[in-house]
Amino acid sequence: MTDTSPSGPKKVCVIGWPVEHSRSPLIHNTWLARHHIEGEYTRLAVSPDELADTLRYLPTLGFRGANITVPHKEAAFEALTPFVDEPAARLEAVNTIYRDAHTGEMRGTNTDGAGFWTHLKQSVPGFNGKTAVVLGAGGAARAIVDVLENEAGMSVRLVNRTVARAADMVAALDLKATVYDWRHLPGALEGADLLVNTTSLGMTGEPPLEIDLAPLPATAVVYDIVYVPLETPLLAQARARGLKTVDGLGMLLWQAAPGFARWFGGEVDADDVAAARTLIEADLKKERS
Repeated sequence: MTDTSPSGPKKVCVIGWPVEHSRSPLIHNTWLARHHIEGEYTRLAVSPDELADTLRYLPTLGFRGANITVPHKEAAFEALTPFVDEPAARLEAVNTIYRDAHTGEMRGTNTDGAGFWTHLKQSVPGFNGKTAVVLGAGGAARAIVDVLENEAGMSVRLVNRTVARAADMVAALDLKATVYDWRHLPGALEGADLLVNTTSLGMTGEPPLEIDLAPLPATAVVYDIVYVPLETPLLAQARARGLKTVDGLGMLLWQAAPGFARWFGGEVDADDVAAARTLIEADLKKERS
């Protein structure tokens, strides 16, 4: 898939189904303005049966790249193979499409794990936990378990309502995580340094995530990748116990930074992230009012 997009303002999109909720345009258009770069970042709603064709003709549609969001990350990997880099190949999921500077071909990568890990280290300076509990076995869990094992060197306990799905994920990606049935969550939490929720439970419009955090040590960190609402019931419960909490908005922001650099040529720093975060927080408050 070679980039044949026209010259002129650089145009990128986020592809999902649905996609109206995505805050990615707010992030990237904020950074474009801050860096004085001429470009445009838009939403593109694409159904599952249209995804492969859309990706094939992405440059013809005028786009030099894209973000891929729910539910397309694994399907995008299948559609783009073999034009994927090492992170995407390892996770069998794509969240960012960019033009290869040498060949001109459109390639897929995955920045979710890096975004998660960058935000965790910034939110909890000096974090050096040994054991993590990850809830869920969807696309985000793939990237998070991978980075916790291979970057952080942590032992991971993967908890999911469907044990077979979690076990299949671990086997397919050659991970070392120990799989737990949801019924055994209290035992999995014992002695854990980090709890990460990668499910949609607790998101606005979804059922709450109802768990007892009592087995967690007082020094544990609780990270919820959900960011609508910004403080989920899980984080509120953890904060009430005096545990350190990390919300999901930082992961969204930091996973976006590598794509911005590749598409638009601007390097994102902490000030850029803070500026976009302020705008998204205001947007979330406006939505609730």
